[in-house]
Amino acid sequence: MEVHPTAVIHPKAELAPGVKIGPYCIIGENVQIGRDTVLDSHVTVEGWTTIGERCHLFPFVSIGAAPQALRYRGEPTRVNIGNDNLIREFVTINRATVEGGGETVLGNNNFIMAYSHIAHDCKIGNQVIMANNSTLGGHILVEDFAIVGGLVAIHQFARVGCYALIGGVSGVPQDVPPYMIAAGSRVKLYGVNLVGLKRHKFPEATISALKLAYRILFRSHLTMKKGMEKVEKEVPDLPEVRHLLEFLKNSKRGICR
Repeated sequence: MEVHPTAVIHPKAELAPGVKIGPYCIIGENVQIGRDTVLDSHVTVEGWTTIGERCHLFPFVSIGAAPQALRYRGEPTRVNIGNDNLIREFVTINRATVEGGGETVLGNNNFIMAYSHIAHDCKIGNQVIMANNSTLGGHILVEDFAIVGGLVAIHQFARVGCYALIGGVSGVPQDVPPYMIAAGSRVKLYGVNLVGLKRHKFPEATISALKLAYRILFRSHLTMKKGMEKVEKEVPDLPEVRHLLEFLKNSKRGICR
């Protein structure tokens, strides 16, 4: 373990072997940091925060600060961060609220670019990319392999499905379905994320089924209920199609169309 002499580490903080703490970092009392994780400089980790192994936090990152929620009264809510995450300059990740379940979560192998914000009670999956200045309001779910473009703002309680792509400078007021492309000042859907699915080596049969499902759900002028019924009858019963339908059925804020 390497700790720069200017860093301030609470004696009760738990640092695993191989951790490197750079100049002017501040580590709070209830913080746990996993093996071989690196904090470059001026990083603040506070609150009840766990950071996994082999993460890299660049300068001026803030993890575990109190949520930006008026009802928060200092309860011991958490931030849990997994392994192998890259968290770039000036990223902020706030701890949760009691009302939201008490835990803000960032999974494994995520790339969170500079100035991005992950608010209280968000749940981020694995291998998610958030480009510069992307902003998540509270209580947001982002599933695995999603890409959030630069300067994107996502409304509280919205969801972003797996392998979805949100174009830059977009506002997201409702759920973005999995496997789709969305963009716009109030996002609209622009089809299946073909490039992303091909890069992840999805079979052609799966891609074709998702394209057919997209046409039925979002281009046939059917109600969502009628569209889902038609997809269940006419589109091959593949895991990805089932996940898409389940995502739509569970929407509370509504779906971007």
